[in-house]
Amino acid sequence: MGTEVTRPPKGPPRWFVHAAWRVHRALYRLSGGRFLWTTSNKRGWGALRLTTVGRKSGQERSVILGYVEDGSNLVVLAMNGWQEGHPSWWLNLETQPDAIVRLAGQHPYPVHAFRAAGKERDRLWQRWVAVGPQLDGYAGRRSTETPVIVLEPRDRTA
Repeated sequence: MGTEVTRPPKGPPRWFVHAAWRVHRALYRLSGGRFLWTTSNKRGWGALRLTTVGRKSGQERSVILGYVEDGSNLVVLAMNGWQEGHPSWWLNLETQPDAIVRLAGQHPYPVHAFRAAGKERDRLWQRWVAVGPQLDGYAGRRSTETPVIVLEPRDRTA
């Protein structure tokens, strides 16, 4: 009786996650990007719009992601709704790491993406845990480590 098994928090069903993403994107489009946008200072994390180049199609693909700030860099998690596998936007960035970011109230700007590793990954993961204490529990639902992605601003004059 003295041993207690800690189970990861239960996430919403996959169909619900997909529906929420569709609604979020629709609200973004209908409002011209004004609805559902917050900067990271309001709650410790914010929302950004990331535009990548599709690794198969070569077409632009946009997603809305949560981020935390790390100096001039933005840090996102390739969590795929806490399901197995990596999200398409991260697979696209692995092929073509240059992308475009748009933050609330700012013009889009170019970034270069890379996967944080080692102590840097651990440090950035802890930044996320500070704003989402259940993060380790959700990550425990996946059989692979969740990639921590750094979006580093590129020279805006290039």
